Amino acid sequence: MVDQVTADLYVPDAGEEPLLAISSVSILRAAPVSRLSFRCRDDARAAAGKAFGVALPAKPLSAETTSDRIAFWLGPDEWMLIAPESDLEAVSAKLEAALESHPTSLVDVSHRQEAILVSGDRAVWLLNTGIPIDLDVSAFPVGSVTRTVFHKAPVMVWRTGEDSFVVEAWVSFMDYVAGLLVQSAGELSAA
Repeated sequence: MVDQVTADLYVPDAGEEPLLAISSVSILRAAPVSRLSFRCRDDARAAAGKAFGVALPAKPLSAETTSDRIAFWLGPDEWMLIAPESDLEAVSAKLEAALESHPTSLVDVSHRQEAILVSGDRAVWLLNTGIPIDLDVSAFPVGSVTRTVFHKAPVMVWRTGEDSFVVEAWVSFMDYVAGLLVQSAGELSAA
């Protein structure tokens, strides 16, 4: 089993205080990244991966990574492409040029979403206070990614290590998601 996946793009935002920092779990805001929602047919997937710099995964619930690129599988013809914030224009141009003869959809959603980093030996317990899927490592192994809900808010969850996760949510939902996580963590502090 993989113990950790490359998550170099998801780093704590240096300008932000931790949302939660207790001995069993922490929640940190992630620094901004470029996010591209990408859709294509199978015949364009390889060309898109080559242009982006990492193969687009074909396996459900998976991600492909390098130190500066992440491609999340979100559906049979849908991926979320993550790159450094400063690479947005170059990545978009390279993908558009490589795929000009293929019907595709490439949309910059960088400002629509943000991420938090949830880690610690009680991270699974904390996330399962609002996420209805089993996040035990046997059911959701390291490297798995899925879209789901946290209470009523749509989120994307990526397991980057045994006890570490990236949680993406729309900006308009992130205060709700983070606030409920911090509130639920109060039970850990009280225990």
